[in-house]
Formats: sequence, C-alpha cells, structure tokens
Amino acid sequence: MSKGLQLENVSVSFETTRALEDVTLHLEQGEAVALVGLSGAGKTTLLHTCNAMVAPSAGRVLINGQDLSKLSASALKIARMNIGFIHQDLSLVPNLRVIQNVVSGRLGQRSLIGAARDLLFPADDVTERVYNILTSVGIAEKIYKRTDHLSGGQQQRVAIARALFQEPQFFLADEPISSVDPVRAESTIALLTTLCAERNITLLMSLHNLKLATTFFPRLVALRDGGIAFDKATDTVLPSELEAIFDLTESSPVSEEVSDFEDRLGGRFG
Repeated sequence: MSKGLQLENVSVSFETTRALEDVTLHLEQGEAVALVGLSGAGKTTLLHTCNAMVAPSAGRVLINGQDLSKLSASALKIARMNIGFIHQDLSLVPNLRVIQNVVSGRLGQRSLIGAARDLLFPADDVTERVYNILTSVGIAEKIYKRTDHLSGGQQQRVAIARALFQEPQFFLADEPISSVDPVRAESTIALLTTLCAERNITLLMSLHNLKLATTFFPRLVALRDGGIAFDKATDTVLPSELEAIFDLTESSPVSEEVSDFEDRLGGRFG
C-alpha cells in the first residue's frame, strides 16, 4: 500500500463557486510542504479536503492508498485519527485546563465512558504522556492551567500538543501563526517543522508569511484561483513566480519577503 497523502484531479464547488480546480498533489511520508497564495486561493479548502471535512466534487483523496470517499463511516473515522489538524482559530475549549484540551485530541478513539474518564480523571500514564508532549512544546508547567489564562503563543502550543497526542501520521495546519507576533510566529514554525521531522510526520501547512514558508519548508505549493500555480523545491522557485502569485507592487509588504528570499538565494536567478 502506498504511503502518503494524495489528491488526484480534485475539484471542490460550493454552489456556484469553484474553490478548487483539478488539483493533483502527492506528499510522501515525512515531507514538509507549505501552501502559499493569496486569501481565497483555496488553501483552507484544500486542507479541509485532505481531512475529509469537505468532500470533493470531482477527483479523489487517498491516505496511505485508501480512497477516503470509498470508506465506511467507521473506517473513515479510523483514517482521520491519523490526521492531526490545527485550525486557524485553534479550536481549543477556553474554560478547560491544558491537560483536558490535549487529551481531547484522542477522544474519538475511545468509548464514551473511556473518553469521559480520560477527560475528567486521566490515568497516570495518560497524564505522563501529556506532560511529555507539553515538555516537547515547551509548556509542561502549564499542564493544569486553564487554557484561557494562557498567552496566544502558549495556546498555539496547546493546539500543537493536542494534535501530537493523536500520534498522527499527517499534520495539517491552517495559518497557525495568524494571531501572534513575528518572533513567536517564527519559533512556532521552527517547533512544528522540527517535531514533525523527528516523528516522521507529513506536514502540510498554509501560510501567508512567505519568509517563513521559504525559510522552513523545502517544498512550496502555490495556489491561485483554486488551482496549483507551481509545486517546486523551494530553492528552485523563481522570485518572479512568487511575484506573480502575490500580485506584488513595490510597496507591498510581501515584496520585501520576496527580495529577502532572492538575497538568500544569492542572486542565482538574477
């Protein structure tokens, strides 16, 4: 059975709006890929399609060779357990403690009674696992704090820990740094890419921050108007290709990121 995540000629329509158009994409196990493009280009829809939150209007999505559209409800539930997802709004429960939010990452894998027990009275081994994961993301001391008492950056790390608690093979992240300052944004991306590499987790992340995408990801997939504009190794992308994707003007904030990217490439495309 083929390992990895595949989209084959996937299109998605919402009433009269075409959100994705004939998208074909293949991610090998352990790859780290950044989705870039303007707002409305289709990045969120693509991520939701990978997680079966949105069904394709045409084409198919395969996880480890399994066509998600052909799975029974129970088999689809099992397949989705292998996919960790960080939503743009993080989707944490603010009045619960950190440990409870993290444990909720695997509630779907438990019986109703088992899920309630893990959430309310986690066993020692569950608590130890949560503590170890929180240690890996740098907030172990927050394990019993209420989540709404944490900073935005700390809440991001809770969301990462919750996804890691699932022990996923695939990690999807939709603009996970949209609400934090640039320093915390960079540290979050560095943390995510490092953790996924250590665990051989396939990482697909949508980003508006072009500098972070080109710094931390060896492969870029650019979306424009619901289709793939290019899918290339980062060090082979031309600055002109990025300019075309973002419709840059000299005064655009992203234009500085393109210039920085070109500088980091040593002017090889100049």
